[in-house]
Amino acid sequence: MKEIFSRASVRKFKERKVEREKIEKLLQAAMAAPSAGNQQPWEFIVVEAKETLCKLSGVSPYARSLAEAPLAIVVLANKKALKYLDYWQQDLGAATQNMLLEAVHLELGGVWLGIAPLEERMQYVSEVFNLPEYLQAYAIVPFGYPANEPKPQNRYEVTRVHFEVFE
Repeated sequence: MKEIFSRASVRKFKERKVEREKIEKLLQAAMAAPSAGNQQPWEFIVVEAKETLCKLSGVSPYARSLAEAPLAIVVLANKKALKYLDYWQQDLGAATQNMLLEAVHLELGGVWLGIAPLEERMQYVSEVFNLPEYLQAYAIVPFGYPANEPKPQNRYEVTRVHFEVFE
């Protein structure tokens, strides 16, 4: 799958709106992710309003790209949907990665901005959206058309591969 090897973090975007059908495909890809016991604890907030994107950019020093992005998707855990309490971060990680891979397929770029498990970041997002207690912020992903050509890296490191035993 070429998208795995051509994905790179994109933080600068063209001033071009992302089409609604592409947003829907990103969300469909997210919801196609594997999930512990098929619990599917995800919820998503699609953000296109500049004012909200600017507010979200204050969540961490690494989130400044949100202020210039045409779109962000906030990935949330719905605690009411949890059957297996210890696996929600794995479920949402798979959903987030699926969105990033679909973005490459759609000729979009994005970057994974980690929110959980840092309480201050989770609280910040909760306050921006006035979230109920059962929703917990996991990540924010700004998306858009890349301003520059993404430069993927080959991260394969043979010394980290072990067969049968760790040597």
